[in-house]
Amino acid sequence: MTAVEKVPARPGLLKQLMAVVRPEFRTEIYVPAPDDPVFIADECAVGDCDRTAASIQRGLCNAHAIRFRKRGHPPMTEFLADPGPPVRGRMSLAACTIAGCRYGRATKNGLCPKHRDRWDRAGQPDLAAWDAPDLTPSNAAAAECQLPFCDLWVINPTKLFCTGHDDRWHRHGRPALDRFIADCELVGTASIDLRDLAPQLKLEIQYALQCRCDARSRTAAPRLVMPAVRLVKSLEITSLLDLSEQQWRQSTGPQADESALFLLDARDALEALRDGIGWEIEYPRDVWRLDKLPGITVPAGRPCPRARLRFDHIPQPRLRDLGKRWTRLRLTSGLSIGAARAGVDALICFGDFLRLAGVDALADVDRALLERYLAHVMSQPGGHGMKKTRIGALNLFFQNIRQYGWDHTLPGTAAFYVGDVPPVPEQVDRRLAEYVMAQIEAPANLDRWPDPAGQLVTLILTQCGLRISSALALGFDCLLHDGQGAPYLRYFNTKMRREAAVPIDEELEAAIGEQQRWVLERWPDGTTCLFPRPRANVSGNLPLADGTYRRKLGRWLETCEVRDEFGRPVHLTPHQWRHTFACRLINRDVPQEVVRVLLDHDSHRMTSHYAKITDQTVRRHWEQATKVNINGERVSLDPDGPLGQAQWAKTRYGIATQTLPNGYCGLPVQKTCPHANACLTCPVFITGPEFLPELREQHTRTLTLIDNAKSCGHTRMTEMNQQVADNLDRMIGELEDSQEDENVR
Repeated sequence: MTAVEKVPARPGLLKQLMAVVRPEFRTEIYVPAPDDPVFIADECAVGDCDRTAASIQRGLCNAHAIRFRKRGHPPMTEFLADPGPPVRGRMSLAACTIAGCRYGRATKNGLCPKHRDRWDRAGQPDLAAWDAPDLTPSNAAAAECQLPFCDLWVINPTKLFCTGHDDRWHRHGRPALDRFIADCELVGTASIDLRDLAPQLKLEIQYALQCRCDARSRTAAPRLVMPAVRLVKSLEITSLLDLSEQQWRQSTGPQADESALFLLDARDALEALRDGIGWEIEYPRDVWRLDKLPGITVPAGRPCPRARLRFDHIPQPRLRDLGKRWTRLRLTSGLSIGAARAGVDALICFGDFLRLAGVDALADVDRALLERYLAHVMSQPGGHGMKKTRIGALNLFFQNIRQYGWDHTLPGTAAFYVGDVPPVPEQVDRRLAEYVMAQIEAPANLDRWPDPAGQLVTLILTQCGLRISSALALGFDCLLHDGQGAPYLRYFNTKMRREAAVPIDEELEAAIGEQQRWVLERWPDGTTCLFPRPRANVSGNLPLADGTYRRKLGRWLETCEVRDEFGRPVHLTPHQWRHTFACRLINRDVPQEVVRVLLDHDSHRMTSHYAKITDQTVRRHWEQATKVNINGERVSLDPDGPLGQAQWAKTRYGIATQTLPNGYCGLPVQKTCPHANACLTCPVFITGPEFLPELREQHTRTLTLIDNAKSCGHTRMTEMNQQVADNLDRMIGELEDSQEDENVR
């Protein structure tokens, strides 16, 4: 690959590297310590094998893993009990079968070349009866193979190695003695060989290994680092900074495997060492590296090492400079990275529009141009929220320019006003149906989670109403208790950027305690988070990613075959559980202020939204349900009529305050009832199918009263009860017919 667009190396980088690379990494062959958590130098599970485990799943070295596969994957205990003879590589090879001979075996019958020659000349007698000559050299110690771990003799004084190792030396191209000895001693070990690199490249890779070790986040197994070292050598460059980040991505191929990530991290660390970090370094750049900005964090810790803010997509230089100034002010004042990204996206969209309109200067941005921009934004793909954000963020950008005097050429008419953006559509009820929640909360389905952490996150989301970002960012010590010993879950409200707490039950408390014990078993030194991500997390302080949980949730829903009431597979987002949690509380008549505290809302406005949704749901079911009056006639409310909302308010109040044992009263609550406990003869009485058992029971009692009145000659009592019985007959008949119609449908 030809190096183009080279970044000029600042004088002194080599000196800086020599000053910061510690002695344990200043070696041409880096051999990690046994059980190193970053470089994964676990030893083979076979007891007498000192090789490094190459098969992470089985804990075996490469040679024993091959034997394990050839035996047909037997039970591991059975294989470890009989792993076979020691594997070759760093030991003496097989010696001649003649007693006392230490020349290397070279023939099928086990003889060394010298004894084979004598045996042939003797007529190839029976080896057991053959009186073999003693061929011990005069100085046996001096005649030993040059490899430290081999005590076989060399075949003649001109050789350096025994017969077998001499063949290996020739196959490797007859390298220098020291190099060949080092290569043989490293067979089967976890090592990173930097001998073929130029001095500065060698130091740069050593510094990258040191940084990876200190960060204790992503691992750097030698088997993954060595391909990166070979790639660096093949490119014939003098420094990793000779190529840009994009060029490194191209050179490593389309798949960003661990080797490619190691090189990108190495280049990033070198650039930070050479140039330093902080606002003075990042601000002039058109692409900001957010992890290089002190004080810019996310709730879970530092931003991702490759998190970027790209201003290079803003075409106009002046707009780009003002956008960077505006974004720096917002980030340093505590704005979230997500909000800052939305602001930059608004400027990119506006810059693209200005380019199409042929406008370069802010002095030409007036109200007429902004009206054209409004039409442009509304014609772009995307939801209403994104379009509203692009307009609102741009308006705030203009306000800040005037407020801080950044550019006096911006006209005063460059502003958006109330009504410029279409109103937000009424939010659809996002809570989940109880039919779906019953499947999600079923113990049998919860037990089908592939890992306990995913199951516990699901329980916290459904039972506590947390946002997914808050649940995944839970600290390890997240349990609190009040004076009565009641448990609470302490969490960080990622939206409001403050701590909050929510009460939990003893079962959830026990599940959290179990998760804490599991985390301590995996990371005995402790972690800062309750849900550490399982991979690329040596220290255990990096929390589970939002996307990781969502993917696991999708697979779990498929495994459990969760369906809606129409039999369709359920696709949900974790935030729907927050809506469900709130609506459940409202339905249980929990005071709205209590719901606000549990959800940690700043005001009652958002909490009242759930109350409104719940009321709309109740009204929809009421409108769809069958209702009859005392004459058996169906009663309905016109939801779109001029009095629809007022009628529903009166009905809702009546349901809440005047529910009768067998129906509802439709009389306005301000009016005195003239029927005095004679509801079944009242023209405003309303009932529904949910009261059929009570209506049938009352019908039976009424017929009994009629029989008694007739036998006693009470004519007036008979007439009154007969009217009630007739009304009950009509109502029961109509309600039963409606149920039959529903069953047919």
